[in-house]
Amino acid sequence: MSSKGPRGHGRSIGVRVALGLCCAALAGGAVLLWEFGGILENHADGDPGAGSYVQDPQAADRAAEALLDGVVREVPAAPGQRAQGGQDGQTAQAGQAGNAAADWRSGGWRPSEPLAAETIAAEPAVGALFSPGEDGDGDHHCSGVVVHSPGGDLVATAAHCVYRGALGFRTNLVFVPGYRDGEAPYGVWVPTRIDVDPSWSEDQDPDHDVAFLRLRRPGRPGERLEVTTGAETIRFRPQLPAPARVVGYPGGAEEPVDCYNTARADGPTQLRLDCADVPDGTSGGPVLTDAHTLIGVVGGRDGGGDETTSFSSWFDDDIRKLYQRAVTGRTSADPGRR
Repeated sequence: MSSKGPRGHGRSIGVRVALGLCCAALAGGAVLLWEFGGILENHADGDPGAGSYVQDPQAADRAAEALLDGVVREVPAAPGQRAQGGQDGQTAQAGQAGNAAADWRSGGWRPSEPLAAETIAAEPAVGALFSPGEDGDGDHHCSGVVVHSPGGDLVATAAHCVYRGALGFRTNLVFVPGYRDGEAPYGVWVPTRIDVDPSWSEDQDPDHDVAFLRLRRPGRPGERLEVTTGAETIRFRPQLPAPARVVGYPGGAEEPVDCYNTARADGPTQLRLDCADVPDGTSGGPVLTDAHTLIGVVGGRDGGGDETTSFSSWFDDDIRKLYQRAVTGRTSADPGRR
């Protein structure tokens, strides 16, 4: 019997397999290039030396449109969920009855039991941070909180949620306050400006993992975020230890979680709160004391911690200066800045 047939058949299979692997590798490479192209398309350098980025209005509007054409729909807030405006209009609903209204330092507060996060009702001033489009992340990848400011348009989150090292600032961010089950009862909001500390934009220093976003609502000029949602009051140099609550949206989840425990200093530059089941996606979510006083956002050490511990950069004088810069819209290099 000739051996030519079997050998030729085997070689033919080998060639086809090799060609298939090459095609698969090329296809995989093409997909990776396409995805990387999408990631680059949704980032901009801004001014990393100053730690600021002024958002292109058209890019911001496209991101809002993409979100509303996809996974989010605007719905009217129910009467009982409407904030009455300003920092005093906050209508947060806590996961434990009585905690939201209590003066935590004088009584009425208690830690979660067990020390693990639980699903809660959505709150007007806390929301999910989305980045629609191909940027390597899921629909919503971080959380944020409305903070009181003179302009009534400011949200605090983690710097790593908005500035990604060599890639720069995200240009496709959309904040959805009170998000739940695909619904945006307080609308969708996009940045006009993003501010991080230069220590983050240049070196990703975990002691400066805080960002402030000034926001507007597309199609509704003049509407102020804080009037729509209420706001938390930010406190710098918070006294620790302090009874505290962490809130955020786990990645892929359709509703927020929260957990109560004592916030403690972890060295001179970090705050920590030990609670389980506070996973990825809660980065940028608020750490609150006395119900509506913001003393941290999930971030800092180890990107915000792990499944049992949440960290925040300490709200020190550098964070105060960052807040003031976000409020004024000026950097130290701007004309007229003293």
